[in-house]
Amino acid sequence: MVKFTLRIPDDFHARLTAQASDDRRSLNSELLYLLEAGLTAVAPETPDRPDGDSATSTPLRGSGHSPRP
Repeated sequence: MVKFTLRIPDDFHARLTAQASDDRRSLNSELLYLLEAGLTAVAPETPDRPDGDSATSTPLRGSGHSPRP
């Protein structure tokens, strides 16, 4: 399992927490559910991915590294 930090506005966090509570899920479970639902909804509309697979090893843009000033 991978852990990462996600910075979101306080009001968005409150909305996610309320939705998770309404759905009787932990915040983590709610986020996983929403991400899976979003990826499932997008997958059939992405012809560049074989078999509509939502996983890809190719970065969406750039090298994945922020340029250094």
